[in-house]
Amino acid sequence: MEEIVLAADTGRNSGTRSSKRLRMDGNIPGVIYGLDQESIPVSVKWPELRLALTTEAGVNAVIQLEVDGQRHMSIVKDIQRHPVRRDVIHVDFLRIDPNQKVTVDVPVVMIGDALQVTQANGMVDQNLFSLTVDAPPASIPNELEVDISALTVGDSVRVSDIGLPEGVTTDADPEETVAVGMITRSTLEAIAAEEAAAAEGEEGEEGEATDAAEDSDDSQDTAEDSDE
Repeated sequence: MEEIVLAADTGRNSGTRSSKRLRMDGNIPGVIYGLDQESIPVSVKWPELRLALTTEAGVNAVIQLEVDGQRHMSIVKDIQRHPVRRDVIHVDFLRIDPNQKVTVDVPVVMIGDALQVTQANGMVDQNLFSLTVDAPPASIPNELEVDISALTVGDSVRVSDIGLPEGVTTDADPEETVAVGMITRSTLEAIAAEEAAAAEGEEGEEGEATDAAEDSDDSQDTAEDSDE
């Protein structure tokens, strides 16, 4: 695993005005805390933070945060964004122990093709997009895969079907649904239309049979009248 080092400045002033000035200069205010140590207000350069979080590990990247010449092994615990512009306005770093598991949310990715669902004109609806796991810092997975190849309509894959790497655990309910095979609304409407058409066809055939029987009875009555 490539080591990610991110320099952080200390001594920033607290308050909205100071934080706004930092962001205008291309810096993001933040804090580092955890492991029963003192919290330290810091600021990091936005381009460097963005680069650190765009590796394969994403937001779960283990970062060596360099503060006043001392490195703190950490992960980004929270990123706050502007409600409208979605700019990053604050970041929380959590110190971690390389020998202790950390709790992180890992993306869940479906692999394989659910051919039986496709052949039934259905679709696979994914319900769970991330899973909270406990993992050693050196073994945090970039993503978790769940195979949907054997999925059928009405069937589902569950948390228990996700293969967790060695040393990685989760407290999630093993029966929680990850994805389900289902018939689309358009397919259901098409099936209903076909059934309605078939029902109308049967009614038409019954009506024709009834009319034919009535015509036969009328012909018989006419013949009897002629004989008289």
